[in-house]
Amino acid sequence: MNLNRAMLIGNLTRDPEVRSTPSGTAVASFGIATNQVWTDPSGNRQEKAEFHNIVAWRKLAEICGQYLHKGSKVYVEGRLQTRSWDDQTGNKRYITEIVIDNMIMLDTKGASRPATSPSVPLPEESTPTIQIDEDLGPTDEIKVEEVPF
Repeated sequence: MNLNRAMLIGNLTRDPEVRSTPSGTAVASFGIATNQVWTDPSGNRQEKAEFHNIVAWRKLAEICGQYLHKGSKVYVEGRLQTRSWDDQTGNKRYITEIVIDNMIMLDTKGASRPATSPSVPLPEESTPTIQIDEDLGPTDEIKVEEVPF
């Protein structure tokens, strides 16, 4: 069995760049910074930033381009992928990216509005309606032992 999974929570380091392949498939690329904070043996607080290259495809790429901007806090999930190419001088170059298949915007409602396009309307957040069946009683509780997994 193999597993190639990456999960990050961080802030965008630049606005997403959305392009299209010759066949018309949307692809977005952007960077995310994550921070690690710790206290060293002498009691001083230390902080280190890691920078990650992110790639999104198809509809997710369009959504990233439309709603994300530099500074946005996001959760992304995907797989690691390393590509190689020869640069102009003939040297072999490598880049490791996270190709995402899931993204959750973590900004608060007011902070998620793009700074560069305040006139772009975002979809209204609606509170889901939950209907409660009044006939349910304590006997209809789900017991952990009954969960099939």
